[in-house]
Amino acid sequence: MRNYTTVLKIAPAFLLLAGTMLHAQTADSVKTADIEQVVLIGYGKQKKADLTGSIASISSKDFNGGATSADQLIQGKAPGVTITGNGGNPGAGSTIRIRGGASLTASNDPLIVIDGIPMDMTKNLDGKSLMGASDALALINPNDIESFTVLKDASAAAIYGNRASNGVILITTKKGSAGRLKVNFSTSASVSTKMGNQDVLTADEFRKYVIENATQQKYIDMLGTSNTNWQDEIYQTAWGTDNNVSLSGGIKKLPYRLSLGYTEQNGLVKTNEFRRTSVGLNLTPKFFDNHLSVTASFKGSMTENRFNAGVIGAAQLMDPTQSVRDYSAQGDQVGNYWEWFLPNGALNVNATSNPVASLEARRDVSTVFRGIAGLQLDYKFHFLPDLHWNINLGYDHQKGTGAVTEYAGYRSTFFNLGTRRDYTQEKTNKLLETYLNYVKEISAINTKLDLMAGYSYQKFNDKVPGAFTYNGDPSYDAPAPSRDYEGNLVLLGFYGRGIFTIADKYILTGSVRRDASSRFYNGTDLKNNWGTFMSFSGAWKIKSENFLKDVNAVSDLKLRGGWGETGQQEVGSYYNSFASYNISEATAQYGFGDQFYLMYRPTQYNPNLTWETTATINAGLDYGFWNNRITGSIDWFKKKTSDLQARVQVPAGEFSNTNIKNIGKMETDGIEFLINVIPVKKENFTWEFSFNASHYKPTITHFDDVAPNYVIQQGGISGGTGNTVQAHVVGNTPFSFWLYQQVYDNSGKPLDGVYVDRNGDGKIDTNDKYLYKSTTPDATLGFSTKINYKNWDLSTSLRAVLGNYVYNNFASQSNVLSIANNDFLMNLSSVTAQYGFKTPQYWSDIFVEDASFLRMDNLTLGYNFGDIFNKGSNLRVYGMAQNVFVITDYSGVDPEIVGNIDNGFYQRPKVYSLGLNFQF
Repeated sequence: MRNYTTVLKIAPAFLLLAGTMLHAQTADSVKTADIEQVVLIGYGKQKKADLTGSIASISSKDFNGGATSADQLIQGKAPGVTITGNGGNPGAGSTIRIRGGASLTASNDPLIVIDGIPMDMTKNLDGKSLMGASDALALINPNDIESFTVLKDASAAAIYGNRASNGVILITTKKGSAGRLKVNFSTSASVSTKMGNQDVLTADEFRKYVIENATQQKYIDMLGTSNTNWQDEIYQTAWGTDNNVSLSGGIKKLPYRLSLGYTEQNGLVKTNEFRRTSVGLNLTPKFFDNHLSVTASFKGSMTENRFNAGVIGAAQLMDPTQSVRDYSAQGDQVGNYWEWFLPNGALNVNATSNPVASLEARRDVSTVFRGIAGLQLDYKFHFLPDLHWNINLGYDHQKGTGAVTEYAGYRSTFFNLGTRRDYTQEKTNKLLETYLNYVKEISAINTKLDLMAGYSYQKFNDKVPGAFTYNGDPSYDAPAPSRDYEGNLVLLGFYGRGIFTIADKYILTGSVRRDASSRFYNGTDLKNNWGTFMSFSGAWKIKSENFLKDVNAVSDLKLRGGWGETGQQEVGSYYNSFASYNISEATAQYGFGDQFYLMYRPTQYNPNLTWETTATINAGLDYGFWNNRITGSIDWFKKKTSDLQARVQVPAGEFSNTNIKNIGKMETDGIEFLINVIPVKKENFTWEFSFNASHYKPTITHFDDVAPNYVIQQGGISGGTGNTVQAHVVGNTPFSFWLYQQVYDNSGKPLDGVYVDRNGDGKIDTNDKYLYKSTTPDATLGFSTKINYKNWDLSTSLRAVLGNYVYNNFASQSNVLSIANNDFLMNLSSVTAQYGFKTPQYWSDIFVEDASFLRMDNLTLGYNFGDIFNKGSNLRVYGMAQNVFVITDYSGVDPEIVGNIDNGFYQRPKVYSLGLNFQF
């Protein structure tokens, strides 16, 4: 995949050919309907032709099929929007980045607004938004979603002020319309298979390796006689089903839509399960001669999960010469699973554990409930119809409960009668927003005014009750329960916006928002609580000018430009700025006499912590040619983030060795390109395709109150304790790999522990590490196409990431030639076994690999039977394949990894589905 220039060379020629084809067929094609497309903006709607900001809108007709999580619907569909699956386990969700994010330690996730309700984006320490839930969006049924609108630049997103630095995604769900009852039923069945196994030594290769390289006979004596493929032992062919039914229509003047859904998906790893039952209801009546519009909505779901943590890495590292079962007296202590024991007969707790035992003798399950209720009232004043008053009430409740059970005899004789740990977390999100919107056409000056002013109040509550760990062995004292936790976060906002459309040619937009967050506090001084975020943008509809109005080849041409500021407050806990005391952990009790007591201890805080602020300049061009048979956009942007929030080292004497501070500045330059083409549009045959590309480069430009060469270490890895391989350094890209430069002999073989003395001081130490590549790719590309011939349809979507680099942590931690100093054996990567390193070389740049890739996400073939029963009924059957192929030079199984550190990554499955959609 390194030689990807051919793709870039072919693309212009392909587009030129397509343009020639559609130009030749314009006279014969069906005339495109001249419909003004309306898209969402923050607190309102606007004609797409009048947008001044960088906004992408993707509707349900363009969604990817087969999605179990909402974010998968638009993967690869919008330039500048990168969606990377968190793993192949069902319900894992994705990591979303809009133009690369804008922060270091604070969140880089965009704000997500569902039917007008901004979601809770706070993450727990494990990276999950809720205990027992892999991803918050996986709790929403994708089949209920109508459209996504992505606010990418600050001029579009600044109306959301305090949480908009990473962009905003507006999600709307499907609604009913007045008329007769419509029933839509869809069902699909799927089979999932793995992409492949991590390339490790076979049992025979491993025996040969140990015999040739062991420093002592005892390591050779440890070898078993089995031939076990541990990865095959944990993987399975998984099945799944997705079923949805919706009822929509109108009862007198009450339009409604009711939906029910059930999704069940087994994971590639045995015992991994995901089940979601969902219900959705939307009511959209109007009253008082249509002056009062009401939108009442409810979305509820129950998700059941069974997880299996750590088994993938264990299956890659486990000694292949050992059997799965051990029926000896020793194995009887641990449920007759084969495990590593020390010479004194004790279980070796530092050794790789039996992955099959982890699957069969451990049960990690959860049940998650979520309900989102919204009521939106829009009143058009009788005495002044141009003035609307909008009230939006929202309530989002999430509760996750779970239990981790280890059965009798599992792993350790210490717990030979088993253990059980229960947990619960409950989160609520309450919203009150209200705004006035005045829209008026002033014909005297040929100008349209659209003015809006509003107020927002949102409160988040998070409760985690303390929980015990129950032990089946009463002779072992259970540890004290974890402490109760409750946190509250309040956000206040005042905002306003004005849109001025002059002569239907020139559009000017300005907005301002004043926000407060309870996260920031500085005694009686409230300056850190409040932030002001403004934006200005304009557009020139060049097509409307006289010199271009009658040029038929040009359907649309609009120039856009804007500047704006947005904020970031999603960092750490709710109380980073407050002095507080917490009860110590159970392992840090104070002894007094023969009793031990939990003590209160102060927590680290920063009373001067305040907002990150990102200022963005954006310039764009929207275009359309040949009756909009070719449409698209080009955008250039520059982001400057100041008061960067980062976790840094602090002087000795404080309550912790790190703290979150506003430390510096960062800049990001980028460009995006989108083209949609309809080469053929006839009565029985249409062909359309879309291509997008984006490139951005972030650079840290300044750190405050630290040494000029200060390094913020990131990117924790497996192997050793507290080791990291990434860093933030001024003048470089964030999350760059920070490693030693490997030295090779004349034959190209890496030398064990030999690195380049980059500073020339005659020794190799931390000062010789350098920044080599980063997690930021050179370019991301997306391509999709759809062909309709009579009743047949064929569609596919592909993505490519060029200049993608991954640190192969599996290779680095398994790359040990000498087996000495271990009381167990561990398998190796087939690639790194050839290096011959005698000790682990975690910081060698040899483990950073080019992981550029081209992936076909989806391939679908369908047939539509049309009015199968009566007029208006419809039946479509289809076959679909997902994750069809991946082309890459990466030595691991999957090159697309969140964080770009590969250590036991749960690979994405290949999924084959058959389904039908029935409507009457």
